Amino acid sequence: MLFGPENIGRLLLGIAAIIALAGLVFLLMGKLGLGRLPGDILIRRENLTVFVPITTMIVISLVLTLIFNLFRR
Repeated sequence: MLFGPENIGRLLLGIAAIIALAGLVFLLMGKLGLGRLPGDILIRRENLTVFVPITTMIVISLVLTLIFNLFRR
């Protein structure tokens, strides 16, 4: 059965693991200084703050592309 309790339980545990891993990545990014690179846009106004991490996302994309290409071969 595709949607049996065991499969749903595994799916939920997998999602929780991904969320926990994402949380750890964000904590490490803050410690490493990612998110405040030159090229990241930060706009602060009276009641509004907009942060667009362009350079950080490019760096993360390049690193993930390299990692996935290594595992692919």
